[in-house]
Amino acid sequence: MFAIFKREVRSFFTSPIGYLIVGSFLLLNGLFLWVFKGEYNIFDYGFADLSNFFLLAPWIFIFLVPAITMKSFSEERKMGTLELLLIKPISVWKLVLGKFWGAFLLCVIAVVPTIVYVFAISGLGMVGGNYDLGVVLGSYFGLLFLMGCYVSIGIFASTLSDNQIIAFLVGILVCFLIFNGFDAAASLFSNGETQQFIQSLGAKAHFDSIARGVIDTRDLVYFISLTLLFLYLTFQRLKQLPR
Repeated sequence: MFAIFKREVRSFFTSPIGYLIVGSFLLLNGLFLWVFKGEYNIFDYGFADLSNFFLLAPWIFIFLVPAITMKSFSEERKMGTLELLLIKPISVWKLVLGKFWGAFLLCVIAVVPTIVYVFAISGLGMVGGNYDLGVVLGSYFGLLFLMGCYVSIGIFASTLSDNQIIAFLVGILVCFLIFNGFDAAASLFSNGETQQFIQSLGAKAHFDSIARGVIDTRDLVYFISLTLLFLYLTFQRLKQLPR
């Protein structure tokens, strides 16, 4: 697994794609938070906190994570190297996990520089350092779990076709439906309990819960279960491919 992991990380940073994805994430966040006028602009928001960043980041990752993972297995299939990997003395699970952790690490690398926003927010407040550290840590924690879900979805999507564009589009669609689709479906019902139940099936409700600074085991179980589900589907999909 570690060999696959190193191979994935090396492939990201020996080509422009890794730098492009990390740079795109930081640029888009920077522009929306600090430059473009609008609801996400911190200066227009009027409060020295990072809630706008954690509202925006999940939406940007809906597009960036599938861009990272689209080549995970689709490129291997197109180049004919997937069959070689599957006959090597490495289990399919280790192959899947190696791909997963490689893509997940790139997402983490993209997020790490945003810690500078915490120091910026600390300096912008009327009282220096006057921000809720628990909420910030909880939001970063929730973002990591959400990224794990996105990565597992993107990797699964990459097994469905040897065309990277199709894998990219399928990844975006499934990530969007998992994050926001249940919220949209809940709005069709007028009963409060029904709305709450349907919303609890989506990732957004659980991410918002963690982002409030409260670590609930139900939210962690949801994200871990969803990630493992798509990794398992990826495993099963690879087992069905001809060798």
